[in-house]
Amino acid sequence: MGERLTLRVRKMMFTAMLRNEIGWFHDTDNESAMLASRLESDATLLKTVVVDRSTILLQNVGLVVTSFIISFILNWRLTLVVMATYPLIISGHISEKLFMQGYVGDLNKAYLKANMLAGEAVSNIRTVAAFCSEKKVLDLYARELVEPSRGSCRRGQSAGIFYGLSQFFIFSSYGLALWYGSVLMRKELASFESVMKTFMVLIVTALSMGETLAMAPDLLKGNQMVASIFEVLDRKTEIISDVGEEITRVDGIIELKDVEFSYPSRPNVLIFKDFNLRVHAGRSMALVGQSGSGKSTVISLIFRFYDPTNGKILIDGKDIKKLKLKSLRKHIGLVQQEPALFATSIHENILYGKEGATEGEIIEAAKLANAHSFISALPEGYSTKVGKRGVQLSGGQKQRVAIARAILKNPSILLLDEATSALDVESERLVQQALDRLMKNRTTVVVAHRLSTIKNADQISVLQDGKIIEQGTHSSLVENKDGAYYKLISLQQQQYHHN
Repeated sequence: MGERLTLRVRKMMFTAMLRNEIGWFHDTDNESAMLASRLESDATLLKTVVVDRSTILLQNVGLVVTSFIISFILNWRLTLVVMATYPLIISGHISEKLFMQGYVGDLNKAYLKANMLAGEAVSNIRTVAAFCSEKKVLDLYARELVEPSRGSCRRGQSAGIFYGLSQFFIFSSYGLALWYGSVLMRKELASFESVMKTFMVLIVTALSMGETLAMAPDLLKGNQMVASIFEVLDRKTEIISDVGEEITRVDGIIELKDVEFSYPSRPNVLIFKDFNLRVHAGRSMALVGQSGSGKSTVISLIFRFYDPTNGKILIDGKDIKKLKLKSLRKHIGLVQQEPALFATSIHENILYGKEGATEGEIIEAAKLANAHSFISALPEGYSTKVGKRGVQLSGGQKQRVAIARAILKNPSILLLDEATSALDVESERLVQQALDRLMKNRTTVVVAHRLSTIKNADQISVLQDGKIIEQGTHSSLVENKDGAYYKLISLQQQQYHHN
């Protein structure tokens, strides 16, 4: 039962996390390491409380009730006197738990931050080692643990004081029971045997109550874990995925109309205001400009990672907010600068492009992506494990696997976000050949700065501070020697010759 509960809660939490919009993950409380930690700890602790502790709790409650009945039968006078002390014992425990409640939540959050820092350091261990930053990372980790350590000390001191008080009340009740028992014997209202039997039963009752109350910290944590779990489960995503029109065919006309947008993490920084862009079906549009001009934001908005604050994004004249999200994304392919590969085989990574694809389709996609030759040369071929984030492959190899995945998807619209910017000359040549095949007769939006990537685009838009300041073909734009595009190209060529 416990394992089934844990599995079910983890599945529900993971499902709830995945349905959230991209902006939700930008919150520091929702970073990958922290979410992974919550996914592990919250479900496990919930199982401990609901299954393990609940069983002991029910057992002890039954024992306490039975003990009271027996003690009443043996000596009701002595039982009533001892019972009068129980409110003090219980109130002492309750006061302790209420006082400690604030500490537990703050400590959990503080430790999660430290865990997140450790997770980032391990996942970026090459960078840490390259800059000899081990001591710096350790110092940062130690600094994150300072406050939790102080909090734990304060918590321990407070717990010690409250524990001493509760034990004082418990042993006082023992003393009172023995004293009152002697009074009853002196007045011949009870025998020594009945007093001792009642006293022993009441000791068992006190021990059971003590064990039950000792579980209060776990029950308190369980209460907080339940709140944490339902915080994830009950959150309503700002981008609803399962409502809207189902589309089966896309021609590929893209239009951004009077778009205004700022990122959720920086609501006061306006990226676009009254932004307009149109891409014709089957044509390519290259977006160029300085960093921060809004090029990649256009890609994110078309893919509906975010919704604009104002304005519309239209696909074939339909507002994408009125389309089912999965239906929309099935027709869009994305190749990014840093391709996202999963820690499984090359075969499985390409298969992400089209569920149920045949072996022949996967190999054909790899050939079109210029990936088949290097995959075949690997000892395990398509079964080769790529490692976490594709660490076993070179940059160019990872990019070609990502392109093969996009080819297999066969999207009507293709989005390329700096797909060749991090590659060497030979890798760029192979990747560019694969991209040219993929772009053919397909609506394509290209974000790039390399001339080789953008010069053959049907249209080029130059972005600056969230606005299109120039638009045209490569040949028409280079004729304007005072234009921003000409300056960008000239600067790039100067850097190339200098290198």
